[in-house]
Amino acid sequence: MARHQEVILRRRVDNLGDVGDVVSVKSGYARNYLLPHGLAYPATEQSRRLLDQERVAALAAEERDRDTARLLAERLEGASITFSMLAAEEGKLYGSVGPRDIATRLSEEGYDVHARHVIITEPIKALGVYSVPVRLYPEVEAFVRVWVIKEEED
Repeated sequence: MARHQEVILRRRVDNLGDVGDVVSVKSGYARNYLLPHGLAYPATEQSRRLLDQERVAALAAEERDRDTARLLAERLEGASITFSMLAAEEGKLYGSVGPRDIATRLSEEGYDVHARHVIITEPIKALGVYSVPVRLYPEVEAFVRVWVIKEEED
């Protein structure tokens, strides 16, 4: 007969529950997987208090991250960057400008942006001016103006 143990989930676990759920699992699963990987606490009153403290700290950290993202978005909203690229006569680039290029140039300009924040479905392959969205947080987005101009040949 399998022994069960009640645990409080610290993280979402597929097919088991969400953060804060009290679930009954086999003792071996709790002892060998959930507890050592930091996914759960034993279901005690002390663990409930600890989980509440973690939840409050996580919400505060999330709010801090969101505020930081909003401040960066305000700064980014007016940003404009330029790429000088080799191009054919009809304006088609010999290379392309992708999310990593845009993020690198923004970082050089003093903005803390990663390539995963730059939302373009495919690389830019033609001369022109583009309004590129930069998603810094799920509900925080700014648009950066990207100029792609023809490089003057020597």
